[in-house]
Amino acid sequence: MSLARRRDSLSQWPRIPLKHEMAPKNKTRNRFPVNSGDRPKCKQIGSILSSRKCPLLSAPESDLFATDTWKVLHMEDNIPRWKESISLSSVANGLENMGAEFLESMEEGRTPGSNNPSPPEGGDSWSEAGPEPLSGWRSLRPALRARRFCRAHTLLFRWICTGLLCTAFAAFLVIACLLDFQRALALFVFTCVVLALLAHGLLKRLLGPRLLRWAQPLGSSRLSFWLKRGLALAAFLGLVLWLILDTSQRPEQLVSFAGICVFVGFLFACSKHHGAVSWRAVAWGLGLQFILGLFVIRTEPGFIAFQWLGGQIQIFLSYTEAGSSFVFGEALIKDVFAFQVLPIIVFFSCVMSILYHVGLMQWVILKIAWLMQATLGTMATETLSVAGNIFVSQTEAPLLIRPYLADMTLSEIHVVMTGGYATIAGSLLGAYISFGIDAASLMAASVMAAPCALALSKLVYPEVEESKFKSKEGVRLTQRDAQNLLEAASSGAAIAVRVTANIAANLIAFLAVLAFVNAALSWLGAMVDIPELSFQLICSYVLRPVAFLMGVAWEDCPVVAELLGIKLFLNEFVAYQELSQYKQRRLAGVEEWVGDKKQWISVRAEILTTYALCGFANFSSIGIMLGGLTSMAPDRRSDFSQIVLWALLTGACVSLVNACMAGILYVPRGAEADCAALLNTTLSSSSFEVYQCCHEVFQSSLEFSPMALDNCCGFYNHTICT
Repeated sequence: MSLARRRDSLSQWPRIPLKHEMAPKNKTRNRFPVNSGDRPKCKQIGSILSSRKCPLLSAPESDLFATDTWKVLHMEDNIPRWKESISLSSVANGLENMGAEFLESMEEGRTPGSNNPSPPEGGDSWSEAGPEPLSGWRSLRPALRARRFCRAHTLLFRWICTGLLCTAFAAFLVIACLLDFQRALALFVFTCVVLALLAHGLLKRLLGPRLLRWAQPLGSSRLSFWLKRGLALAAFLGLVLWLILDTSQRPEQLVSFAGICVFVGFLFACSKHHGAVSWRAVAWGLGLQFILGLFVIRTEPGFIAFQWLGGQIQIFLSYTEAGSSFVFGEALIKDVFAFQVLPIIVFFSCVMSILYHVGLMQWVILKIAWLMQATLGTMATETLSVAGNIFVSQTEAPLLIRPYLADMTLSEIHVVMTGGYATIAGSLLGAYISFGIDAASLMAASVMAAPCALALSKLVYPEVEESKFKSKEGVRLTQRDAQNLLEAASSGAAIAVRVTANIAANLIAFLAVLAFVNAALSWLGAMVDIPELSFQLICSYVLRPVAFLMGVAWEDCPVVAELLGIKLFLNEFVAYQELSQYKQRRLAGVEEWVGDKKQWISVRAEILTTYALCGFANFSSIGIMLGGLTSMAPDRRSDFSQIVLWALLTGACVSLVNACMAGILYVPRGAEADCAALLNTTLSSSSFEVYQCCHEVFQSSLEFSPMALDNCCGFYNHTICT
């Protein structure tokens, strides 16, 4: 009960004189003689008060008050009885000493110290004194009973509310599907996925122990040995057969397969302990990566699902304009890069923080971690950190396992670092999508990189120590400090402010340094008649074999190698910005070559480069990684410094292997443009389809209409136009 309610309830009682306010008995009786008619009333009131043991008085004061009750009857007539408010200063000690028994008795509607809530006999004395002091409490008895009933049946009410909400949602879904099923298809699929997950959880609780008992005979050593060998042989034969059939029409896919073999062999040569490599983890990691890529790139449902999801994310990120236009104005968000892109990071970080607070992110991370741990055989801590890197940054994912960092082995720490270098943060995903980078490729690259990071990390730094996390109890996720949804949203936005400030500062610094380095190289190159010497030109030659092993066409390799160099030595943000400019020029229908400078690259090269750039593996991230991990486990500073360069190399190779896997699986999609119909219409601007059709007109010996030739000559210069 609050202090205010106690004051209101006690305001109906008279002011009780304390000990120092009372006169001695003999002097008081002499000064105030009592009439004979008043003595029965005094005895009656005194017996009532002494029996009720008012908690505001001590025992001696209660007896004294009972014997001197005549003083109450002979108060001045101008002071109303039982109406005077109780003095807070005089009863402060009484309020502090009120116990739980007094409060419970007041809530039940009875006076303290009495088991019978009804007034005593001879109620005339109460009526004469004034209104019943506990009438306010008795009027609240129905509310208290309702409160107790609700508390006793909380689970029942929860089930009733859940049932009503589910019924209302089912009715809404049925009506939406009946009106337009195509429009409600996404909601229908989402509902089916949720129901399947709920059914899986229910069956796991009900039938899980029984299925484990049935599967125990399969766990025998000899049967398990032959079963694993048989599955491995079948997978190998299936891969060989698939490569023969699928690459017969597209030989460039074999180059990507050879690239995977080269990168894996290079990492094995750099392995810390060659004899301790867990080939089960390597095979399962690459296998999961291949299966995910096959679902996203090749299958129609997976491709459509990720394309739809990417489109929805773009629509979702467009709502950032409502806040940024209000703060910065319409003109700035359309023309200035900082006000156009950086607010998206704030919005996306806020949403991720809310999803983390409601528990959705933890649930998804745990499910992904369980799948990888069950197949690869890795420890729970390292697997959980890599799964978290799909959605959060390289410094936020280790927070999931912060209590365990101090006891992790060197191999497990290497996995944590590699997972951070091999993926990008979810907040930056929105920024890259706003550049115009393909959203489906970005999401697929981030998901496919997780099992590949585990596999290649165990290849470079195998486990040779005894892990402390082999128990079946699992790992508990650490919770954030937000107490409610509003606090979670606010903290997510506050964290994003630091991220955006860091990005802006890095862009200013790195682009300025790049311009200075290019100017210095151009000055040095002019001395030997190479004035075009630059950092990008050096990278285009040094990293050209790496780009070719990814499966990129040779004519596109210089541009892709240049972007890989920017990503490795600067950061992926600048590289994606450069890639978006190449893509915009291609979509605008700009000529492919202007002099000896290539203006854009093919669609296949764009997709493979998107996969290759998806990661934080650059030299500027070393300080970020060391600073974040050292703040969580200061005692492991030397171990972090020892492993960080190995993890950087492994993370960079993870992105390259990811691009090779995409190169094996990529197939051109979309119908070819009808050049005759397109060029025989009036065109106001060029496009990539117009460029392709005009290129076919210029290279073909077939006759085209004069209108088609005029349209092409209006956009492009060719000898046929003269």
